[in-house]
Amino acid sequence: MSVRSRTRVLAASAALALSAALPTAATASAADDAPAAPAPAASAPGSLLSASPTSFHPLPLQPTDTDAWHIDYRSTTAKGAPNTVSGTVIVPRDGRKGPRPLVTYAVGTVGMGDQCAPSAGFPYGTTVEATLINQVVQRGWAVAVTDYEGLGTPGDHTYTVGRAEGQAVLDAARAAMKLPSAETGLTPASPVGIMGYSQGGQASSWAAELHDSYAPELNVKGTATGGVPADLMEVAKFNDGNIGAGLILMAAAGHDTAHPELKLDSYLNRQGRSYVDFMRRNCVAINAVSAPFKRISEVTTTNPLDSPDWQEKLGASKLGRHAPDHPVYLYHAGLDELIPYRIGARLRSDWCGAGATVQWRSHPLLEHIGGVTVGAFPAMDWLGDRFAGRATGGNC
Repeated sequence: MSVRSRTRVLAASAALALSAALPTAATASAADDAPAAPAPAASAPGSLLSASPTSFHPLPLQPTDTDAWHIDYRSTTAKGAPNTVSGTVIVPRDGRKGPRPLVTYAVGTVGMGDQCAPSAGFPYGTTVEATLINQVVQRGWAVAVTDYEGLGTPGDHTYTVGRAEGQAVLDAARAAMKLPSAETGLTPASPVGIMGYSQGGQASSWAAELHDSYAPELNVKGTATGGVPADLMEVAKFNDGNIGAGLILMAAAGHDTAHPELKLDSYLNRQGRSYVDFMRRNCVAINAVSAPFKRISEVTTTNPLDSPDWQEKLGASKLGRHAPDHPVYLYHAGLDELIPYRIGARLRSDWCGAGATVQWRSHPLLEHIGGVTVGAFPAMDWLGDRFAGRATGGNC
């Protein structure tokens, strides 16, 4: 690639990243001053540990006729230990008594600092994807938005660790249903949809695969998932020296948090340790442009991707090895510059081969950001049909 082309791509990437609003100073302060989440103790996964009123604004100062709660709830780490995760439940103030549909929504990459958590930005209108979440709410559905493990609660974020993400998504739905039904319209009979894109696509897809074993009592009617990084090893190789190089370091940091025995620091050189420390403290709009086109060899003394331990742990987040027990709407942008189209197409093939009901949708002329903004609306329509009880045979 020529210098001029690289400059143009970098500028475009920066514009896209910076178009995702950063949390304000007030947001960061609120996150820093928040009390530590209560310990999960012996509570069951999905137990509601605390709930307090908050507000939901899609954009700064934009009002919504909603009720919202900041919640802490019990979930489970990738290793099976109890943990505490935070999130937000948003309900339209329309008087509906139930059973109201619930979407448990997994956001795409927001960053690794606590100030980046969706719940930190909702009161200020600075949360990435809040305008899409508002479209879900406008349909009369409640929404539960997880902050994921270690994002908004003590500890580091286990970014892209699939099992931990999927469990956090399912437990957010469980916790939402433990809020007073008279205020939310949610009951055990409420139909549940799972939705997410990019990192949220990984999280929602993991939730889909885990539903039958981890949270079978949830009345899940369908999962709408897009831009899915279904194979982290392949995504890492694709982004080595590419525009999404910083995401490799973030994913490495996330897996090192979940599995400290990986000892990421022992593979990094001074520059690599500086990058990882920076990314653990900041949000995506900064992280996305902090290490573009970097090669793994420039920030390491030894490539961790060559290590059997790293291959095993990254491989554990691979999707497509278990068929979801409910219909899935799967979509991918044909020109995705971060998560190659072939990865989404392979996930479709794997799920179809395992007997899942999959409605596949490609968006041939879109890149990664375009995939979420354009792809979300037909995905919501598809979920609406599932909530209405309409059958789907998929297009495997």
